[in-house]
Amino acid sequence: MAKRSLNRGIYGGVRVLQRASSNARMLPTFLIVGAKRAGTSSLYRYLTTHPEVRPCVSGKGTHYFDVSYWRGWRWYRSSFPLAARGGITGEASPYYMFHPLAPSRIAAALPDARLIVVLRDPVERAWSHYHNERRLQAEPLSFEDAIRSEPERLAGQAEQMAADPGFQGFAWRHWSYLARGRYAEQLERLYELFPPSQVLVVQSELLRADPNRALEEVWRFLGLAPFTVRDRFAIKPNHSHEIMAAATRARLNAYFAEPNRRLCSLPGVGFRWSDAAPSVPDLPPAKE
Repeated sequence: MAKRSLNRGIYGGVRVLQRASSNARMLPTFLIVGAKRAGTSSLYRYLTTHPEVRPCVSGKGTHYFDVSYWRGWRWYRSSFPLAARGGITGEASPYYMFHPLAPSRIAAALPDARLIVVLRDPVERAWSHYHNERRLQAEPLSFEDAIRSEPERLAGQAEQMAADPGFQGFAWRHWSYLARGRYAEQLERLYELFPPSQVLVVQSELLRADPNRALEEVWRFLGLAPFTVRDRFAIKPNHSHEIMAAATRARLNAYFAEPNRRLCSLPGVGFRWSDAAPSVPDLPPAKE
């Protein structure tokens, strides 16, 4: 306990010093805004291997525009390197794209920021998300019960978050297995606030299979010289050896078929996942 208290005190002292120099620190050039369990951590690690990219002082991301907005602008700026170091910096907070208030907050504070979105097959993303919540002991239900209960669990949460910025919306953040995979509505919201030229969509599966091929477009998007990464960083696993039931997978493929087709019609999305599955009525309807 004494060691933990000492470390906390040291960290607090460092943050005070960082805030004092906040005006001398870089603003982020890029934000990796989502999606959860799609490879945002891996992408951020790849980006920070580039000699011109300076990592966020506080780690992968700050979560400022979603759950830490109350900390204020000086706190946010203190999370980045000193401008005298040169290069560019950025962060990865995968809740930004899905949070009801984060995109508009980003647009107001960083209108020129470049946003990177990593998208994974929504069925696999939901499965990974669920098992992560189970690992964190935040999910008491079976997967099938959780996805059937999702509409009831999430009902009114976004509206309450919009009305009361201090409301955290536990269910919205942790139990949104289906909603987070309806990528089209989230991208459309970003495109209302930013031109498509400021948003890059990266396919998670390509990042996993061939990182350097996926990164070629990222370097161009950020105006950086080409760079070859040597190490490979694995996309986060499901934390479970459990196999999704075939019937459940078929129902989820059917559920996401129309949202995926809508996604593929949006600018910057040059890939698709299989959507050949029969319609099964025991999941909540996808939002249009």
